[in-house]
Amino acid sequence: MSGRPVKHSLTLRGHRTSVSLEEEFWQGFRALAAARGLGINQLAVEIDETRAGDIGLASAIRLAVLRFYRG
Repeated sequence: MSGRPVKHSLTLRGHRTSVSLEEEFWQGFRALAAARGLGINQLAVEIDETRAGDIGLASAIRLAVLRFYRG
């Protein structure tokens, strides 16, 4: 387990943003996107649209990955 966040760029509705997640969460995020038949940018848009205003995008992605594996 790496423990260190890795920054990647995502595009949400034409806007570039950077998200820092631990490599294990990036792997889980890609697995979740693949399971849903989506690209990671599309999935990030869905997560962004449904997250509470006080939760950051990286945290919302981690929670989505956690729910996927708890599923």
